[in-house]
Amino acid sequence: MTASYQHLALADVQPGMILSDELLDVQGHVLLPQGTVLTEAMIALMPRHGIATLPIRLDGPSAAEEAASRQHHEARLNHLFRRHDPDAPQDWARGVLRRFVADFRLGMEQAP
Repeated sequence: MTASYQHLALADVQPGMILSDELLDVQGHVLLPQGTVLTEAMIALMPRHGIATLPIRLDGPSAAEEAASRQHHEARLNHLFRRHDPDAPQDWARGVLRRFVADFRLGMEQAP
């Protein structure tokens, strides 16, 4: 865990807060990775997994940490979707999937 964190009750967690450590379910499976920016939908699903408190980062990541994380995720997305052709009309589904994965990984809100 990061040096500056606190465990908050689920009722006190707000969208936009950042996990200070990976979140595990009762079987030890990773639900969310460290550094995840929590959304309202994520918080709403926590009781289903028996989660009552969350490790929340108190201080935000530095600009360098954010840039490195973003670069890592963008490189990973480029690798995963290396065969995606955005100009090919038959490849529209892969484009939609890439946009959703990018929005999730890069912490952007999804458009309706």
